[in-house]
Amino acid sequence: MSTTVPTMGLPAAVDASLALRPTVWMRCLRFVRREPLGTFGLALVIVMAVTGSMAELIAPYNPTANDFSAMTEAPSWAHLLGTDQFGRDLLSRLIYGARTAMIVGLSSALVGGVIGLVLGVGSAYFGGLIDLVMQRIFDIVMAFPLIILALAVVSIFGTGVQNVIIAITIPLIPRCARVVRSSALAIREIPYVDAARACGFSHSRIILRHMVPNVMAPFLIMITASVGQAVLAEASLSYLGLGVQEPVPAWGLMLQGGAEEYASTAPWIAIFPGLAIMLSVLGVNLFGDAMRDTLDPKMRNR
Repeated sequence: MSTTVPTMGLPAAVDASLALRPTVWMRCLRFVRREPLGTFGLALVIVMAVTGSMAELIAPYNPTANDFSAMTEAPSWAHLLGTDQFGRDLLSRLIYGARTAMIVGLSSALVGGVIGLVLGVGSAYFGGLIDLVMQRIFDIVMAFPLIILALAVVSIFGTGVQNVIIAITIPLIPRCARVVRSSALAIREIPYVDAARACGFSHSRIILRHMVPNVMAPFLIMITASVGQAVLAEASLSYLGLGVQEPVPAWGLMLQGGAEEYASTAPWIAIFPGLAIMLSVLGVNLFGDAMRDTLDPKMRNR
């Protein structure tokens, strides 16, 4: 007696499964509902990015224009956040400083993260002596705090936006490579990597097309964490006089230029740049933690 499997209901079942698949908007709403702090952090990052990219349209004054008749003026309708010791509008300088922070933070995090991604996956894939040598080099670089190593690099290459990006990128590379390597070690043992080798694929193809896509979750989390570290490092270097130089507006320079001297007579000179640094780093870290909870299956099921 032959039995037949009914197939009339399969298309309807497939359509139902496709209809239940969450769309991009559904996933965004789910993220907003489950991660309110991460959404708040993302909102801070978006505000920072928009104000920095549209500084010419938003800023009420030229950030480098001096008005010696309005030096250390308190917040008012003419200058919402007051002026500094040279009569420059603090709100305009904060808006343009967001652009500097985003350029340095994103550039350093992306360049350092991509290089660390390739080095970490390559180290885990080849193993042996290559992995041993690379890990010892990473140990040497990570033995120095980020700001100390950045100071050493800036002292060699000099100041300026490009050199600050290089100085911050170098310490970020081994930090990202270490995290990526730990995930790539487990992926290296999966049979499809052996199957790719058996098919004669090159090492670069196996690394870039078969291993890198499977470590994107920890890589994205490290990128968000690195942006906050880079913004804070840029502000620290600029405050010490070894980062971005005048006339480029930067939050660290605003803290350096008279914040201590005018702490009692004009405290707004130091308060508002400090709040901008704090909110930007807080927003990036909150969004990074939310991404970790969303992308990590172990954290997602809790």
